[in-house]
Amino acid sequence: MEQLTALTINFLNLSAEASPWLLLGLLIAGLMKAWVPSKVLSKHLGQGKLAIIKAALIGAPLPLCSCGVIPVATELRRSGASPSATSSFLVATPETGIDSVSVSYALLGPVFAVYRPIAAIMSAIITGLLVATIKDEEKKTVATQQQNKKTGCCGNQEKVKIEETTKSTSSCCGNKKATPVMTENAFVSKTKQGVYYAATKLIDDIIIWLLIGLIFASIVRTFLPQEFLLSYGSGLPAMLLMILISIPMYICATASTPIAAGFIMAGLSPGTALVFMMAGPATNISTLGVIRHEMGTAVLIRYLLGVALCAIGFALLLDFSLSFYDISISDQMKHSHELLPEWFGLSCAALIAFLSIKPLRRLLIK
Repeated sequence: MEQLTALTINFLNLSAEASPWLLLGLLIAGLMKAWVPSKVLSKHLGQGKLAIIKAALIGAPLPLCSCGVIPVATELRRSGASPSATSSFLVATPETGIDSVSVSYALLGPVFAVYRPIAAIMSAIITGLLVATIKDEEKKTVATQQQNKKTGCCGNQEKVKIEETTKSTSSCCGNKKATPVMTENAFVSKTKQGVYYAATKLIDDIIIWLLIGLIFASIVRTFLPQEFLLSYGSGLPAMLLMILISIPMYICATASTPIAAGFIMAGLSPGTALVFMMAGPATNISTLGVIRHEMGTAVLIRYLLGVALCAIGFALLLDFSLSFYDISISDQMKHSHELLPEWFGLSCAALIAFLSIKPLRRLLIK
């Protein structure tokens, strides 16, 4: 009974942690769908190594976590971004951000605040380059894009409300004499279309994997005590164990920081804690499921390989550098603080649950 209670509490806590950032991600993705033309995304995040670098640099400062990045990355991919660029975005965005950098400085000191975003960006680029080695997949993507250009925007495509309501102003089948001037009413209308798209189609696409991920993370948090990790000490074996634990579980970059600080204070090396902060946010059951669904198994394997190798590589480099320059992370650490009130997170979780149930959602969105 106690374990069931603990499992429920952990599930609610994880939901409260994830939901505000997930709603932010859904909102960004919806507005992106409404306001950013697909041609712009496919141009800058299409094929090539430069697209991978751009995706990493664009994603790094965004305040999105493991769940919040899923709808944004999904929309990027469906708008023409290559699998390699999408993978780069998926790694860079949850591993770091303006919010997590500030928390890293507050809890772990200036070394982590500088090293962590650099490691995240480099990890994203390396993972994207690794995914780019799938030549057949890239050819298939290009062929699909070419086929879409041939059929045009009037071809056999899935119709959603946002496309129907903007046909007269943006579609190639609409009135070519439509005025390009954006009125205030049009601005409000487009914004509403973006919110509608995020609250319906996008949330339907990710809610199952999100629920699976939160349940799995709750089980890990409940039945895998912190002492189990600390018993393995530091070094490569501890890092490998941390990879195995971090990859399937859910944890935000910001939320992972105080946990990593606890690991360091309990005796784990800063490098081992860094593995947790890199692999945890970049991977979870929800993210892995979406990657496989949207880009295939080959991309998923290379994505996991890139994240794991980069996390361990940058962790070993950090431990070596700290030892070489005789820098103590423990001396730089400070006390943690709560970022968002629990009531706010639970309210966001309740809203997501409400929107994910179609009969209830129709009462609010018609």
